[in-house]
Amino acid sequence: MILPEDRWWAAEPKWRAAEEYGFDHAWTYDHLGWRSLVDGPWFGAVPTLAAAAMVTSTIRLGTFVASPNFRHPVPFAREVVTLDDLADGRLVLGLGAGGLGYDSAVLGGPELSAAQRADRYVEFVEALDHLLRTDGADHSGTYYTARGARNLPGCVQKPRSPLLLAADGPRTIRFAARSGDGWITTGRPEEGQTHEDWWRRVEELSNRFDDALDESRRERVVRCLSLDSSPVFSLSSTEAFAEAVGRAEELGFTDVVVHWPRSGPPYQGRESVLEEVAADLLPKVQGRDQTN
Repeated sequence: MILPEDRWWAAEPKWRAAEEYGFDHAWTYDHLGWRSLVDGPWFGAVPTLAAAAMVTSTIRLGTFVASPNFRHPVPFAREVVTLDDLADGRLVLGLGAGGLGYDSAVLGGPELSAAQRADRYVEFVEALDHLLRTDGADHSGTYYTARGARNLPGCVQKPRSPLLLAADGPRTIRFAARSGDGWITTGRPEEGQTHEDWWRRVEELSNRFDDALDESRRERVVRCLSLDSSPVFSLSSTEAFAEAVGRAEELGFTDVVVHWPRSGPPYQGRESVLEEVAADLLPKVQGRDQTN
């Protein structure tokens, strides 16, 4: 995870390095502003990924996660097609319901309840899926309308770029298991939560997802865990990384996401640890199960 906060002259080497280190995928947050960093520099996810596509050739690139808070599926579908073309079929779309906070408040719209956000999320994903698969698509729903929306030339990946659905609640977990090409979770972090409390919550959510997959009669999809939602930064040491990856694998996750170390909180750490992980540990865990 490379936060979109640096001028491109400083960000570009990170995207190049992520590929050179051998990581399978590199992501950026898709927000208008984010939590404690809302008063600082921040760049758009789509142009950032477009630039990253131009300086890489093999690593998969993705949003973590795009949401309906400020996106409409029709123009976003055009951006997805463009990004997948620029990346030559390497785009992965992480999608989420969108929470409360700056992204939902800055446009001045009404505050939605959790149930309403879930309803909007389901409609957003279903509409986007249809728009990416179908040229001249129509959609009429509670939150979105499309009339003869064109999508040519379509995604390089067929039938479209994969959709990894973020879900932590019972309803959205069932939806992700039924409709997504993969599942993303943060483990539902809470204030004051201990490291072990967080892992217990991750296990509980993983079991729920197993049950939802069984109900949907699906055997296997990508399962992606954001390790740094835990109180312990995964790249605080090579030992912390190895332990976190091992625990995630035991719980059935195929992929994990870690944050590029920053000079200050959040995700404060040393890039030397990232380099050690890439050189010594990444080859041991890489290639077992991947989003591609």
